[in-house]
Amino acid sequence: MNSKPVIGLVADRRLLEPHIYHVVGEKYVRAVADAAQGIPMLLPAMTDAIEAEELLANLDGLVLTGAYSNIEAHHYREKEIESGSLHDPARDTMNLALIPEAIALEVPILGICRGFQEMNVALGGSLHQRIHEVDGLLDHLENKADPLDRQYAVAHEVALKKDGLLASLAHKPIALVNSLHGQGVKVLADNVTVEATAPDGLVEAFTVNNAKQFALAVQWHPEWKFNEHAFYLAIWRRFGGACQERAVKRRR
Repeated sequence: MNSKPVIGLVADRRLLEPHIYHVVGEKYVRAVADAAQGIPMLLPAMTDAIEAEELLANLDGLVLTGAYSNIEAHHYREKEIESGSLHDPARDTMNLALIPEAIALEVPILGICRGFQEMNVALGGSLHQRIHEVDGLLDHLENKADPLDRQYAVAHEVALKKDGLLASLAHKPIALVNSLHGQGVKVLADNVTVEATAPDGLVEAFTVNNAKQFALAVQWHPEWKFNEHAFYLAIWRRFGGACQERAVKRRR
């Protein structure tokens, strides 16, 4: 029997004319396979066909990826600001249901960018819909006209919580991260611990207090060229280790 952990990645539901597809970016799949050393399993965003508890019982970890779409604002009790942004209601429904179940069932979970925002909303928090229009906050968006290497280049520092998970992985109180998001935490969910903040004070990472397994959300993109960034790779290694622990227990 293969001893590698099975790690699920919930797909985006996208219209790629003329059909609808369920898609996951290869960079996330590669990070799960190579950095977390797991078996990637792509999960369609189909809550009408998949029971959360049954699905999670067959997984050793869950990755909530970044995406170009934004969470619909009604999920955090606000009205949508017309911004021309993409939405993915199927993914919203899927992930907002999976997150509390994953925590309850002790499935390791890593939220990245949109996944970070999903974790905050699923646990009761809310979002700024346009960070760059909020007084006191910086513009955290990438320039989509730039080549990808420039879009995903390190953009700013984050201050890491003393004695926190991320500080233990970075081995220092400050880390450099990329920044490709137009939305971010407005009201932080209860029962989480801030792990990193941007220079403008925006929350960039948190862990879930009552989780008995790895449960980390980061606003940046550690999947990007993880082999060139020791801090990014350390996040994936720690997550993969937690998934491996669950795999061993699940297969006994």
